[in-house]
Amino acid sequence: MPTNLAIDDALLEKARRIGKLRTKKETVTVALEEFIQRRRQRHLLKSLGTFDFRKDWDYKQDRQEREPRR
Repeated sequence: MPTNLAIDDALLEKARRIGKLRTKKETVTVALEEFIQRRRQRHLLKSLGTFDFRKDWDYKQDRQEREPRR
């Protein structure tokens, strides 16, 4: 989908050189992918410590019950 954006040329060129990318389109695509990845990571980090864990949970017993016998 064609989109017209007013992006700072100097900023775009700097990102292209740092990323060792060939085109402006590739630079914008990589930047958006990295932006999304960082936001997802931030969301996961915020959720750390918000889960309640059972102190009596036996992971070995749980694994044995879930895995089929060989």
